[in-house]
Amino acid sequence: MPGSKERKEIEAELKRLSNNVEDVPIIIGNEKFKTKDVRYQVMPHNHSKKIAKFYYASSDLVAKAIKVATEAQTKWDTVPLEEKIRIWLKAADLMATKYRMKLNAATMLGQSKTVIQAEIDASAELIDFIKLNAFFAKELTKYQPISENKNVTLNSLRYRGLDGFVAAVSPFNFTAIGGNLAYTPALMGCSVLWKPSDTALLSNWVIYEIMTEAGVPPGVVNFIPADGPVFGDTITASPHLSGINFTGSVPTFNRLWTQVGKNINSYVNFPRLIGECGGKNYHFVHPTADVTSVVTGTIRSSFEYCGQKCSACSRLYVPQSLWPKIKEGLLELRNKLKIGDVNEFDSFASAVIDDKAFNRITGYIEHAKKSQNLEIIGGGQYDNSKGYFIQPTIVETKDPLDKIMTEEIFGPLLTVYVYKDSEVDKTVDLVISSTPYALTGAVFAQDKNFLKKSLETLKYSAGNFYLNDKSTGSVVGQQPFGGSRMSGTNRQRLVVHIMFYDGRHLNLLKKHLFR
Repeated sequence: MPGSKERKEIEAELKRLSNNVEDVPIIIGNEKFKTKDVRYQVMPHNHSKKIAKFYYASSDLVAKAIKVATEAQTKWDTVPLEEKIRIWLKAADLMATKYRMKLNAATMLGQSKTVIQAEIDASAELIDFIKLNAFFAKELTKYQPISENKNVTLNSLRYRGLDGFVAAVSPFNFTAIGGNLAYTPALMGCSVLWKPSDTALLSNWVIYEIMTEAGVPPGVVNFIPADGPVFGDTITASPHLSGINFTGSVPTFNRLWTQVGKNINSYVNFPRLIGECGGKNYHFVHPTADVTSVVTGTIRSSFEYCGQKCSACSRLYVPQSLWPKIKEGLLELRNKLKIGDVNEFDSFASAVIDDKAFNRITGYIEHAKKSQNLEIIGGGQYDNSKGYFIQPTIVETKDPLDKIMTEEIFGPLLTVYVYKDSEVDKTVDLVISSTPYALTGAVFAQDKNFLKKSLETLKYSAGNFYLNDKSTGSVVGQQPFGGSRMSGTNRQRLVVHIMFYDGRHLNLLKKHLFR
């Protein structure tokens, strides 16, 4: 709130970070390295402004980090879980107090998240990961195998870290995911080489500082900014690779998987590969759906953080009978969204992450402008003169298989396909078969029989499946997150979330629109 203690603190931290370029080294064990391959992180909403200077590790430095991490793992694994949990809980307290504003400000400036989105991500979700993972680790140890007669035979189960090292490759779009990917393996006794995203470098560095201050020993997690192929080639060539913890694009994960396959006979252990990749997430609207829930849920899912959440809705299927009202509602709310600088606290969203993303997304907008099957009904404007700004864009398509409906765009672009009310089942089949992804999806309906049926018919279309709620917003400990097919390796379960009260979306949206 304006004038509050927290508001003054975040404004002061934003000013401090904006007026400095933080020098971030490579960290291997207890050594700092600075190479000649210098890089900068800039503010996406003001790309002439640098906020962090960092250095790419060479292949030799990555190899050195592997050696250090492998040696550190043996000692780290002997530390009792209770001591590891103590460190993690101390880190969570530091994140909630001393470093809360720095985490938020670094995420706002470096990744162009609004203050609300930064607080959700860099404070709340990150702390949830740290605390709940410590809780879950403790819960694991409670089970012990059956011993029929303990006086004769005693069976026991012990959890140990993976010998070797784990490579953590984290994305730009969630600060919390960086901390989770790097430090969850460490909690379980593994050592880690953490390659942060170039465009989330500063916020990830703050996490590293916090975890080190909390007591994570040198060498357990090594901070290794690097060129992607250099890092990937070096880790997959090491016989000591024990796992890859990855969030990012399908092509990158495919490349890592392929390299592991080629080198499989050289490893001490079979490396464990965990990946969360792309999505082409959907909202399917049944003729019985509540229009307000559809409109507010879709606007939030598609355009919060410029559609750069892994779970963001980018395709919407609407029956003809509801389209006039839904269209009116979408355009009315879209027109009220303020896209601006993150320092303006009434901004609903800000810039997309970098020039590569800007060019990719605007390429699809230009495709929509030229195609006879597509019509831009809202938005379509963009400008990268100061920041990478793209207005929330809504496209209506006549072709449900146009590339704009099947390919991942990862930006503020929503495409709508209007189907005949008599073709519900046919359109559901389109939802399933149109894309190679299966990350998140949502069904809006008041027909309980259809909702029940959709749990079965759409169970392979998403890892996280929502009924009468938007496709974004999974909460740590409430909706475990992950997809199947080309969206990720978590293909053995379906998480279902049902929203029974439909007013929540509108209430949260009002905080952005009418404050």
